[in-house]
Amino acid sequence: MPAARKTPTDRRAAARAKAEQLRLQQARSERRRRVLLAGSSVAVVVALVVALVAIRLASGGSSDESGAASQPADPAVVAAVTGVPATAYAAVGTGTVTAQPTPLSGQPALTADGKPRVLYLGAEYCPFCAAERWGVVAALSRFGTFSGLAQTHSSPSDVFPSTPTLSFHGATYTSDYISFTGQELESNEREGNGYAPLDTAAPADLALLRSVGKGAYPFLDIGGRYAVSGASYDAQVLQGKTHAQVAQALSDPTSEIAKGVLGTANSITAAVCTLTGQQPAAVCSAAGVTKAAAALSPQNG
Repeated sequence: MPAARKTPTDRRAAARAKAEQLRLQQARSERRRRVLLAGSSVAVVVALVVALVAIRLASGGSSDESGAASQPADPAVVAAVTGVPATAYAAVGTGTVTAQPTPLSGQPALTADGKPRVLYLGAEYCPFCAAERWGVVAALSRFGTFSGLAQTHSSPSDVFPSTPTLSFHGATYTSDYISFTGQELESNEREGNGYAPLDTAAPADLALLRSVGKGAYPFLDIGGRYAVSGASYDAQVLQGKTHAQVAQALSDPTSEIAKGVLGTANSITAAVCTLTGQQPAAVCSAAGVTKAAAALSPQNG
């Protein structure tokens, strides 16, 4: 029996189906995030991890929405985040942390100026970075002092839209115990199909983002011994809050915000204490930190 030949109607239907499939593929491609990895002499564009792509597509945000530029942080907010009572840290322990710092093996020690170095790479549009920064600032304030912190919001068109947060863009940090590099590689302001570039990271730091952090924001490398990729707690708890409300909630260990932020801070602090020889003693022996240290997986070489 001869093979059936497609009618013009069948061919048109097949063509329409193929065109629609191509259109959907192109739409998905246009919505994919890219992490811009700028080197000193080359610019390397790395596709964002599949999970973040899926989240972006599911969020359904308008592609033309843009966040507002960061502003100097409210001194009262900074004071509250960097001066959390020891009793609150102790009561929270690990809180609602869902991902502890991951121990690294075979990585060289990360140092600067003769001190262990902590590296943070993120982007202002990123909602998971927005959540993580609160804990990073709280933790590292136990070892030193930040100056020039800014405050901003994550993208209004992403999952957890307009999450209130701090920003490391333009900030400095001093400490007798550790060195810190905090950079926001992209802003929350739209530019083309992505976001405007902001800070330029060193090629070696970008290599760590690619190899250790798998190209995902936020990325925290703690002295080459531990790493954090992604938010350590649920960013949902920050939704609808102002910067002042987040900061005020940190003194109440029963609040969901404190459980997330301070739990993260205790976990990061415990990891940093492995770099400093458990110094300063008042910090590394504090109840909240020792609870977090007990939950921390040992570093293997």
